[in-house]
Amino acid sequence: MHSKNSIFVLFLILSTISFLRLFRFTSITTPPTLSSSPILSNSCASTNPMPVKRLARLSHAMKPSTRPPSEDILSLKEHQLLQNLITQRAPCNLLFFGLKAQFLDLAMLNAEGTTIFLEDDHEKLRTPKLKGMRVYLVKYNDKASEAYELLKHARTNPACTSQEGLLHKSHCKLALTGLPEIVCKRKWDVVVIDGPRGDQPEAPGRMGAIYTAAMIARSGKTTDVFVHDIDRMIEKWYSWEFLCHENLVSSKGNLWHFRIRGNSSSARFCPEAVPQIQ
Repeated sequence: MHSKNSIFVLFLILSTISFLRLFRFTSITTPPTLSSSPILSNSCASTNPMPVKRLARLSHAMKPSTRPPSEDILSLKEHQLLQNLITQRAPCNLLFFGLKAQFLDLAMLNAEGTTIFLEDDHEKLRTPKLKGMRVYLVKYNDKASEAYELLKHARTNPACTSQEGLLHKSHCKLALTGLPEIVCKRKWDVVVIDGPRGDQPEAPGRMGAIYTAAMIARSGKTTDVFVHDIDRMIEKWYSWEFLCHENLVSSKGNLWHFRIRGNSSSARFCPEAVPQIQ
């Protein structure tokens, strides 16, 4: 009897062990539930489906940007600074170095004035024209990598002083002598420098644009000059050199706003000494 009880107990123990092993194996190999599987979950209709329009907007927002790195845009605050000033001065003579889509609405604010864009990209010449707006193709010969040597040239060459005379006849290497005649002859109220690219050493730099804007501004009465991408060394160097710290009246983000008084009798751009470069 005792032997039979022992056999029965042993049978129960072995059965229990087998059952536990089977249960453990089953729990490990059981596939995930539908709620934890993205693929299977998406195959079922949601109880609260996302509206088609919202889904389309989300899909568009998640796509990587196709905008070239060089085609940087103005921030909201930078754009507002420009918009406020142009609104105050319109109708006026408005000159842009560089053409971007954001500038078109600014040109519309000046519909009763004259707005000229100077652009070195042929493709942008196809931009639809607005009332009072013209676009001219220009060529920049100086690379951004040449900024240092050109600044030394400007500091030592008498042809680069602010009183040298007619811009299109200038012998200063920084002067943009090939600009349309209207640019050299007209008195400009607002000048915006956001071109050429200047974002790579071999790309055209903005040295000539900043110098030329300074010359243009000093030939008029009062000119508001804006320089974008002031976080870059060239834009900062050349703005201090030719537009001058004491003329800086406001800034937003990477946009500086200078106000230049014209008809100066001084041969120097800035009354105070600037840091020397070696």
